[in-house]
Amino acid sequence: MWVSLRVITLLLTFLLLGNGLYADDRLHIITLNDQLEYPWAMAWVNQRRHVLVTLKRGQIALLDQQGKKKAQFNLDLPIAYGGQGGLLDIVLHPNYPKNHWVYFSYSQALSSGYTTAVARAKITVNPPQLTQLETIYSAQAVSDNTHHFGSRLAFDAKHLLYVTVGDRGERSRAQHLTNDFGKVLRLTDEGKPAADNPFSNSSDKRSEIFSYGHRNPQGLVYDIKTNTMWLHEHGPLGGDEVNRLKAGKNYGWPMVTYGREYSGLLISKFTSLPGMISPEWYWVPSIAPSGMTIYYGELFKRWQGQLLVGALKAKLLVRLPLLNNRIQREQRFALTARIRDVEVGGDGAIYLITDESKGKLLKIIPRQ
Repeated sequence: MWVSLRVITLLLTFLLLGNGLYADDRLHIITLNDQLEYPWAMAWVNQRRHVLVTLKRGQIALLDQQGKKKAQFNLDLPIAYGGQGGLLDIVLHPNYPKNHWVYFSYSQALSSGYTTAVARAKITVNPPQLTQLETIYSAQAVSDNTHHFGSRLAFDAKHLLYVTVGDRGERSRAQHLTNDFGKVLRLTDEGKPAADNPFSNSSDKRSEIFSYGHRNPQGLVYDIKTNTMWLHEHGPLGGDEVNRLKAGKNYGWPMVTYGREYSGLLISKFTSLPGMISPEWYWVPSIAPSGMTIYYGELFKRWQGQLLVGALKAKLLVRLPLLNNRIQREQRFALTARIRDVEVGGDGAIYLITDESKGKLLKIIPRQ
């Protein structure tokens, strides 16, 4: 019996290693700051010498490369802090060095409930200053629920802004094009629907919609070298997905999914259907992905153009190598905290923020 158990253990270990579930490369992790109250996202500014970090209660912290706080901005916005809501993602306008516009998403409190909203402000580092704060878009996804806001932001090469909106817990609405529930929106930098959106000429469909059938997307990144917008989203019990976004496409939720109800019951018996886009990659069981970037830098030379994903539930950094713009496999790096966001610094290091009451800004470099 002892021999057979040992053989089984060795076989399982081999299978796990072969599938890339354990990291072969070792990482050196440096804690730069451990006093960030529930941080959600970050964006590098000032030629990547400073980083802006959103805090869910409604502040933006300005830190230097060593993690020291230089300033903190309080946002006068109707931010609904609670549940999964608060001040959420942050991105720079592609022409930030000239116009200083910074965009951020938040859960907006309205008289009728809560929704995902996008605001912008001009932020400078020297001196630290925030001016011209304005909300430019409120999603047509109002609900009493305080979860599934989605809320990731990314600009493409045409300076169009993509906004993810979760299904807000009202899953069937993700399949309807008369609302923003479970959608990715594409807007101008002033918050208007992009003129060439797929449903711009349809009177019975919302013109801001770029894609639909999403559950709760919390990862979004644009690869300018391949002109690809990558998105990942939370599944329920299993079924987290990574997708390449395409105009006007239906990504299936809740009609197709690899996940189940939290009770274990089926949501749908289908994992694919004609006319619906299947995921490029999925996770069963769930890792609860949050934050995603593409690595271009000098420190991890063999990782060029590869996706990096953070994980909340599984407490991971996941590397997804690409070949011909298709995901080939995964490599997991076990961490000790829930990872909320992932970015690459100007020094080529990988930076993470953790989802905690005393959240951390972590710097990752190769271990020598």
